Amino acid sequence: MKNIAFLLITFCLAACNGNSQNNNQNQKPKSTMNSNDKVVKTDEEWKKVLSPQQYEVLREKGTERPFTGKYYLNTEKGIYVCAACGTELFRSETKFDAGCGWPSFSDVLDSSKVVYTKDNTLGMSRTEITCARCGGHLGHVFDDGPKPTGLRYCINSVSIELKK
Repeated sequence: MKNIAFLLITFCLAACNGNSQNNNQNQKPKSTMNSNDKVVKTDEEWKKVLSPQQYEVLREKGTERPFTGKYYLNTEKGIYVCAACGTELFRSETKFDAGCGWPSFSDVLDSSKVVYTKDNTLGMSRTEITCARCGGHLGHVFDDGPKPTGLRYCINSVSIELKK
């Protein structure tokens, strides 16, 4: 049964990929894509543009070890963007030290830039956040943050980059 499902999925993906290749003349060149255009790449394409750790976190929903990320204690000013596609996600003014081991933010720049999904893995009930543009796993959001939002966006450093 699993083999049949795999073949069906493979066939659908191949058909979709073939259609997208036939319609290349209708697609915008990458240089003119705006920040709202969806970014869709194969696993192999992602592996070429992301480091192994970024790939594990952004594409396979991994987590970097706490207290190890380059942005955990960072206090520089700027905008944090998705490391995979450059979508602007967080302002440095909303970053705070939650003591949890990962960069934490009290709010997103624009709620339409992230997707919220119920995550019941590892025996916990959490809300996963992914980049709305490329689907990259960013981290989780919790309701134990500071006012005025009361939220704590717990983000993997490898999922974001700071644009000063």
